[in-house]
Amino acid sequence: MAEEAILGYLEKNEEILDTGKFAEEKGISHDEIVNVIKSLNGFRLLDAQDIKKERWVLTEEGEMYAKDGSPEVQLFLAVPPEGIAREDLQKLKPSIYKIGSQQAIKNKWIEMGKLQVARKVDHVDDKVRDSLIQLQNGEAIGSGDIDGLKRRKLISSQIWKGYSVKKGPKYTPKRKKVATDLTRENLQRGDWKEIEFKEYNFLAKGQPTEGGCLHPLLKAWLLYLLFEEMPTNNFVESSFWNFDALFQPQQHPARDSHDTFFLKEPSTTRTLPEDYVERVKQVHESGGYGSRGYGYEWKREEANKNLLRTHTTAVSSRMLYALAQGTFAPKSYYSIDRVFRNEAVDRTHLAEFHQIEGLICDRGLTLGHLIGVLHDFFSRLGMSKLKFKPAYNPYTEPSMEIFSYHEGLQKWVEIGNSGMFRPEMLLPMGLPEDVQVIAWGLSLERPTMILYGIDNIRDLFGHKVDLSLIKRNPLCRLGI
Repeated sequence: MAEEAILGYLEKNEEILDTGKFAEEKGISHDEIVNVIKSLNGFRLLDAQDIKKERWVLTEEGEMYAKDGSPEVQLFLAVPPEGIAREDLQKLKPSIYKIGSQQAIKNKWIEMGKLQVARKVDHVDDKVRDSLIQLQNGEAIGSGDIDGLKRRKLISSQIWKGYSVKKGPKYTPKRKKVATDLTRENLQRGDWKEIEFKEYNFLAKGQPTEGGCLHPLLKAWLLYLLFEEMPTNNFVESSFWNFDALFQPQQHPARDSHDTFFLKEPSTTRTLPEDYVERVKQVHESGGYGSRGYGYEWKREEANKNLLRTHTTAVSSRMLYALAQGTFAPKSYYSIDRVFRNEAVDRTHLAEFHQIEGLICDRGLTLGHLIGVLHDFFSRLGMSKLKFKPAYNPYTEPSMEIFSYHEGLQKWVEIGNSGMFRPEMLLPMGLPEDVQVIAWGLSLERPTMILYGIDNIRDLFGHKVDLSLIKRNPLCRLGI
């Protein structure tokens, strides 16, 4: 049905401008239209060009607001003209009260007192709901309204794919079915004289047989195996080891869901070393070891939350704690494995990537040792253009960001972070007071991009990787 509709339409018309509209007019599924066009295009009956359109669809929360109204309007309508006790208003659904009160105060619709809530205006329009309904109906709205709905995560972008179609060099109003083989039945019936056979391409090459190839990331990976390896087999980590043990405060922005992937199931960890947890709580709340701490109420439920680890420093914190439980001996550790960040994807960022973690634990270490180790490390990879920039990390002081010059991008690219672990992190573990730890966390992808001249991280890691890139780049053999 779809094939007849397409070929029949092109018999009388020059072009199908938009297969989406064509499918709607003919009452045929667009997926069916697309499958037929791919087939006809392969046999050169049609010439098809891709069409991509961005459209906005409502999230689950957006659909709820389109149906029931925005939370700020729901909250405003719950406030009678004479006002309402704040305690009574809080009986609204928690999400409606929290979001609605914030937006209504921001819009200057209500005045929120300690005990009483009053209206500041007599009437409000639900512009959020109106905009959501317009998008549901396929109508256009202003860019400012789009930005506002995006920020509130009420809409998400969706790419629609279709085709524009013209007649191809072998176009016919009705496709002839060509035979691929001459059968016994054709000879017996004598219809082999009228059958149209598919042409043989005697110049076609067979599928080449090739052995496996190492991915550039794995080639670079092999060069980093210098120290004793840390176990990195658990992608799921507790907030305690990922943040709290590193003296990272519980109000830190990195611990927000916008930056971290938290787990729904299992949502919390089962066990933590209680004596160590108590020491970490103490140093967060009131300090110690020469520190004043952060001066806030540390909450165990925050530390128990499970997440996809945001850095392999969570592994380092476990290793250093284990090292502190016995007789101290100097150690040099490394790890290379996957980490996860809730980040927007662009040329130099992915939501999941690999991190190289290294640390040296010994007496008498200084920042000079750290700079020397990093210079030696990267020089062996052919990356001599390095810069160090002072930085702040909750768990290192002093701290340095590491930059390397990328010839392809023609700019300095941050490739890692480093520093000396703070006493507030090390001493609660039980390590001796005269022991220092220098540490660094580096992206595996970014140095590899510089080594192989790749300017887009999505061309190195992920489903868009060009397989020919893997085949043509040899392993860099370095004298390590």
